[in-house]
Amino acid sequence: MSVERIISTGNDAIGHGAIAAGCKFFCGYPITPQNEIPAFFARELPKAGGIFVQTESEISSVNMLLGWNCTGQRGITSTSSPGFSLMQEGISVLHALQLPAVIVNVQRGGPGSGSISTAQTDYNFAVKSAGHGGMKSIVLAPWSVQECHDLVQLAYYLSEKYRIVAIVLSDATVGQGAELLEIKTIDFGELPNKTWALRTSGEKKGLRLIMDSYMPFNYTPYFSVIKKKFDKIEAEEVRFETRYLEDAELLVISWGSTARTCLEAIEEARSEGIKAGLFRPITLSPFPKEAMRAAAEKAKQVLVVEDNQGQMLYDVEWALAGSRPVSFVGIDKRDLPSGMGLLYPKPILEEMRRMMS
Repeated sequence: MSVERIISTGNDAIGHGAIAAGCKFFCGYPITPQNEIPAFFARELPKAGGIFVQTESEISSVNMLLGWNCTGQRGITSTSSPGFSLMQEGISVLHALQLPAVIVNVQRGGPGSGSISTAQTDYNFAVKSAGHGGMKSIVLAPWSVQECHDLVQLAYYLSEKYRIVAIVLSDATVGQGAELLEIKTIDFGELPNKTWALRTSGEKKGLRLIMDSYMPFNYTPYFSVIKKKFDKIEAEEVRFETRYLEDAELLVISWGSTARTCLEAIEEARSEGIKAGLFRPITLSPFPKEAMRAAAEKAKQVLVVEDNQGQMLYDVEWALAGSRPVSFVGIDKRDLPSGMGLLYPKPILEEMRRMMS
């Protein structure tokens, strides 16, 4: 397998990963802090034989991606939080048609147009129901430049395996931070034939889309199909990472870029004799509830850390079902004098000390 090593930002790594996975189409609209992604595709995708389109809005982007994906070829769009709001109806139609799609959301602070500051305020939006109708997407949360590259390739694989929307939920810290990247094509295994895709049919050469369970014609059976699909995803596609759990009395649960901040705080805490460990969900949907429960069994207390007002917090409390005390450090503990504000290790470490004292 050919591997190229470069210094890259997370946003550029999204592009490198998509092209390595065979992406031939990008459509998107500029919005901070993901502007580097369309800029990358505008520059690099034509060199790989692909097509770049800057759309007039995020509404156009998601619907143009929908049309492209009907052909069975790999495309992608990216945005940030307010633009993700505008994509919701199109995402719902993607779910209705059971079309695979990869969408990248590099979060910014909300609500409304919010701030261009980094944040993790779109957890509920992406995980609970992207698009009206109560449908679930697969949601992958990278914490590094390398994972931006790797998880966008995984998103293609999972979205095509299950005919579902896969969302890569990044943020400005990961997207605009730079570190070493290994560019490579990852083989996740065989995929089913795309019998659903638009194709020529005999000598008539007409295009037709196979919609074997589109809901206006089969409303109740449609939801039965969807439930079975996501039950299978929950059984087979949960992903997470752990650190220092062997002797952990304090379990820290965090995701995305904030989990790296937590890891720094945990390592400092362990130097002080506090036995802390990290549990990091990589798939926010499906949520790794069973693995999280198992990790919490040995711990005395649990600390949830995320750069928002407490969103994954509720899923952790649901997963643990009151078996352990749960504390929280969130966006209100940012270092505000620094301007936009960031969540640094200090308040996390202070809370760990307080909990274990």
